Amino acid sequence: MKKLKLLITGLGIATFGEANADYALNLSPGVTQLSRDIYDLHMYILWICVAIGVGVYGMMVYSIMHHRKSKGVVPAHFHENTKLEVIWTIIPFVILLAMAIPATKVMIEAYDTSASDMTVKVTGYQWKWRYTYLDNGIDFFSTLDAKSNEARQLGVRSNPEAVPNYLLEVDKPLVIPAGKKVRFLFTAADVIHSWWVPKFGWKKDAIPGYVTDAWTKVEQPGIYRGQCAELCGRDHGFMPIVVDVKSEADYNKWVEAQKAQAQKAVADAAKTYSMAELMAKGEEVYNASCAGCHMANGEGMQGMFPAIKGSAVATGDLNTHLDVVVKGKGQMMPAFGDSLSPVEIAAVVTYQRNGFGNNKGDLVQPSDVSARN
Repeated sequence: MKKLKLLITGLGIATFGEANADYALNLSPGVTQLSRDIYDLHMYILWICVAIGVGVYGMMVYSIMHHRKSKGVVPAHFHENTKLEVIWTIIPFVILLAMAIPATKVMIEAYDTSASDMTVKVTGYQWKWRYTYLDNGIDFFSTLDAKSNEARQLGVRSNPEAVPNYLLEVDKPLVIPAGKKVRFLFTAADVIHSWWVPKFGWKKDAIPGYVTDAWTKVEQPGIYRGQCAELCGRDHGFMPIVVDVKSEADYNKWVEAQKAQAQKAVADAAKTYSMAELMAKGEEVYNASCAGCHMANGEGMQGMFPAIKGSAVATGDLNTHLDVVVKGKGQMMPAFGDSLSPVEIAAVVTYQRNGFGNNKGDLVQPSDVSARN
């Protein structure tokens, strides 16, 4: 029994001690003018509530102490006191007015997406984000980074604490310029998601079939992290958000680099690759996009996700295998035709058909993938 108590105490210290290190009693002022305005409104309303509480309970305590029966006080009897009724009607009205005016100003500010400098469409997928820059044509998916993805898998002997920003890191962050008003358009491709970066001061639901909007303007460059704040499925906890705010000059350089990378991707899709090249690239893609469900060893999760090792798909008809990866299958197998490039799909299918002891000898080229899109 003594050992059990020590164990429980130790677990409590280990669990709650670390949590308390980041524990806060108040909102964060954030890094935008809007988030600071929301914080100031919160504090303003809080102090009004504190004043009301002190006044009401102070009067109650005073009345109890100084008008009790033991002191011989005789209760007053009055009915339909017009002056008193007017007072207790006017005072709450004034209080509500004092709260409503600044709250309305902040609400109008929060919903005013006009005069934006750029627009980014954010689409939620299970379980990744797609960012489409409507002003310059940049388009990419952002998913959980490979190290966090590996560390969170069942049966993997890895220490999550050794992974920097565990479950809060992505392979491709959203990049926006500092000092510019950025308008976001939110929607979803499957279920309801919610895009939330606490430092920005707001969150917004991404709903299939609907488009909602919001905006931000971050003054200083930096890295800001968040998560999906909606229960969107089994891997809800592995859908982080990372926003990289760069100076305007660095942002322009990033845009040019992305455009050059897109041109290179088009050229790469026209190339013919060797088995060694496809296997190396395929392992990288598999660990980033497939291992979360099918496991790093390809043995899957019994009763939930089928194994790649020795599976009927990975060892069967090649065209069927390509269709499953490109177009998806059912609710559990998403379509990767949009989120992965033809080179990446060709590489991962080649890897699946020749790795994990499958040894089919099939070589898939990007042109084979493009033909099935």
